[in-house]
Amino acid sequence: MTRLRVILGHLIYLAVLGLLVLAIPPGALGHVSDGLIVVGTVGIWRYGWAAVNYLRAVWYQAVAYPRLKARALAAQAAEPVRGHAYFLITSYKIDTDTTKRVYHALFRAAAAAPGGATIVASVVDTADLRLIKRIHALMDVPMDGVELVVDQIPGTGKRDALARSLRLIARQAPSRRDILLLVDGDSCVPQDIIAATTPFFTDPEVGALTTDEAVEIREPGLFADWFALRFTQRQMMMSSMGLSGRVLTLTGRMSVFRADLATQHEFIRLVQHDHIDHWRLGRVDFLTGDDKSTWFWLLQRGYKMLYLPDVTSLSMETQPKPGFVDSAVTLMIRWFGNMLRTNGRALALRPSQIGLFTWWSILDQKIGIWTTLAGPISVILAAAFVEPLVIPAYVAWVMATRYIFCWVLASIRGRGFPITYPMLLYFGQIVGAAVKSYVLFRLDRQRWTRQSGPAAARLPLAARLRGYGSTCVHALALGWLTFGIMLLSGLV
Repeated sequence: MTRLRVILGHLIYLAVLGLLVLAIPPGALGHVSDGLIVVGTVGIWRYGWAAVNYLRAVWYQAVAYPRLKARALAAQAAEPVRGHAYFLITSYKIDTDTTKRVYHALFRAAAAAPGGATIVASVVDTADLRLIKRIHALMDVPMDGVELVVDQIPGTGKRDALARSLRLIARQAPSRRDILLLVDGDSCVPQDIIAATTPFFTDPEVGALTTDEAVEIREPGLFADWFALRFTQRQMMMSSMGLSGRVLTLTGRMSVFRADLATQHEFIRLVQHDHIDHWRLGRVDFLTGDDKSTWFWLLQRGYKMLYLPDVTSLSMETQPKPGFVDSAVTLMIRWFGNMLRTNGRALALRPSQIGLFTWWSILDQKIGIWTTLAGPISVILAAAFVEPLVIPAYVAWVMATRYIFCWVLASIRGRGFPITYPMLLYFGQIVGAAVKSYVLFRLDRQRWTRQSGPAAARLPLAARLRGYGSTCVHALALGWLTFGIMLLSGLV
């Protein structure tokens, strides 16, 4: 029945697309072809870039990664001693059922570590401390080689928690062979995570790696489909970047580091006190985005950061707001803020230092904001000043291109997709670009999803003035973008 509904959904989608195309009279749009030059140019650019990343991802998964893995396994086989595994997991305001599943998976993975394991659990609530110790005591696998340290701390933020726990691990003086896993309290690691990741650290140039992710959301619907689509896109982009040996983020849900690097003083200091100095906003201390701080520290020092497409962790997500749009925008503000706060300083690194493709991909994160917004703006202008039939033509274009692209994405996973994907893809592109443009001029705005922030009315005068300035600069940028589109389209 479910499969039948999926097929029916695709048929209805294609029927609507066909009706839209037939509803546009032949030649009706001939006199606005010049006005749509922006849409065509942007489409060629964006889909050309997507095609490059898709082909790179296919090559990486089919050819480059198997070779890389074979070399890593052979190098590990020649090493007589297995390193120790350190797990650092942070738990804050996570429901009991999720915590039980996460720690059961974590303890099983630690028990399977050939060189033994140490788990440092950073918690705020006493109830979490008791629950974790109880789970540990009742495990049904031998835990003789696993040391558990539960570090209860004040709730001053994840960065403080990570820094304190990293210093605890640093006191044990990890060796070059040891690894350290940073895990969020709502993510389950696979039982073979140590065996699957340690071979890659035989290469002294590798500083960290991250893996594929699956998502579990209790309530089906748009939010669950959107997250699953994002993780499919992530698999493609991470695989593409994996071909260059440097991913664009070390995912905070679960990433693996060389322990002797992640316990260095400068690494810990950056995790705890990362910041940027902005020409207009002044010093911006980072609240969120610890995964971007760890990534930048390794990128700056020239370490490789790999991607393992055949190892999968499980993230258990909850919808932060009652509505889908509110939830998606809330998460986008946090994710894109983390990206853009680090983007500028990463671009300041030389392409010869981090690799030309990596550098260009970081630059494209900024260019993509404006090229994505240019399409719908040009269509609105053409409809308002030239021909209203541009709107149904554009809707048909969106439906057709996103439908085809969803099939391309689906080939990465080797399975089909629900018919919600094409519109969710468009939503993610356009709303995502709008949110990025908003955040780009408000890099000082930060908030954890599980933490409440100050109300705008309570902000001090200086902060409110900065906010007004951000609004003016943002509006000016959008105004110049619109004016440029009008020039290119021949409307002025």
